[in-house]
Amino acid sequence: MALFLYNTLSRSKEAFTPLDAAHVGMYVCGPTVYDRAHIGNARPVVVFDVLYRLLKRLYPKVTYVRNITDVDDKINARAAESGETIAVITERTTRMFHQDVAELGVLPPDCEPRATAHIQAMIEMIERLIAKGHAYQAEGHVLFHVPSMPTYGALSHRTLDEMIAGARVEVAPYKTHPADFVLWKPSSRDLPGWESPWGRGRPGWHIECSAMSRRYLGDSFDIHGGGQDLVFPHHENELAQSSCANGAPFARYWLHNGYLMVEGEKMSKSLGNFFTVRDLLDQSPGEAIRLALLSTHYHQPLDWTAEGLKSAKGALDRIYLALRNVRDVEAVGDDEVPTPILAALEDDLNTPLAIAHLHELTGTLNKADGREAKAKAKGALLAAAGLMGLLRHDPEEWLKWQPQDQAQGLSDQQIDALIQARIEARAAKNFAEADRIRLQLTESGIALEDGPKGTSWRRG
Repeated sequence: MALFLYNTLSRSKEAFTPLDAAHVGMYVCGPTVYDRAHIGNARPVVVFDVLYRLLKRLYPKVTYVRNITDVDDKINARAAESGETIAVITERTTRMFHQDVAELGVLPPDCEPRATAHIQAMIEMIERLIAKGHAYQAEGHVLFHVPSMPTYGALSHRTLDEMIAGARVEVAPYKTHPADFVLWKPSSRDLPGWESPWGRGRPGWHIECSAMSRRYLGDSFDIHGGGQDLVFPHHENELAQSSCANGAPFARYWLHNGYLMVEGEKMSKSLGNFFTVRDLLDQSPGEAIRLALLSTHYHQPLDWTAEGLKSAKGALDRIYLALRNVRDVEAVGDDEVPTPILAALEDDLNTPLAIAHLHELTGTLNKADGREAKAKAKGALLAAAGLMGLLRHDPEEWLKWQPQDQAQGLSDQQIDALIQARIEARAAKNFAEADRIRLQLTESGIALEDGPKGTSWRRG
């Protein structure tokens, strides 16, 4: 089956045909590093990680570029508020971002360019836009002249009047047209700035991604991704300035994940439903967060709920239990992804269907009779999960995981000691004591499983 992707540009699901069948290029907008990533930020990171894994399986070479925005007015404001330097803030928050998404099972991109390392490329692109009549200088600013591009609005599928009416357009006397957007702006001495033909200043947000994508993927490339909130104005403006500056088509397929709500409402600190990835990692393993994010099709809105995360953790518990039961069986074919899983992901990343197939494979493993059947079923399950970035943990470690707020409960060593005491009590036919120990463990959230190979346990 061919790979099909929903292209925002055409508003249709299209067969994916790369510019070069031997080398696929993908650019995804990365974080603005001034604070911890929240769960809404995590959704595109996880979604495009699955696409990256799929592309790597289907094509000989993939170059995945995900940028770091380390020059931005939000960063400047955080520095002024905290008294820290911009460099300290961006280095720390970049490091925290890497730590958090790694716990979600996200692979590093092939390139992770920082905006501040590509200022000269941005200046050169702006100069080309001016020379071609698509940009102009005014009062220390350089602006893209939107009416110079007749097809502006093709990505968001709105007319110019609709975009102006629906957006918070900055009113400025130096603009030739209300929709014109900033490519370069002046910087005072207390703000980051670089020398340019238009004076000391800093780039606008949109030009950053245009310059960095061109540097690593060329004038034209295959896939550009991000959240739906970026369609306008960010991606619309990227498309305009890149096409006009480079004189070539920009990204061919535009993919956008849907919005994220929390318990049916927009996520907001004022509503008390704002969660960073780190907040959630204190409550649940990263793999459960990943599964919860993938349980809704990426193109649809996602309602993040505590019950949904609990359900994802429980589903993974059941799968890891199946794997623990065959821990002495070596998997066969764990690099051969089952056709139903591959077909689901090739159909515009249908992760909910792929997850359903994952549960079917778990059922097959549980029912497998004989060592050979178990080895094949285990291999199929691991191969399927691996393509989705799941089942990365040792079953024993997974089943003994506990949240940070429960760390004061029974330790692994205490549990093992109680289980040994229960075994000894049963051997001495002191069943009352054995039952008492079991009850103590149950009340502490520990589930016991007695089997022919002894007693195993997991945190419930």
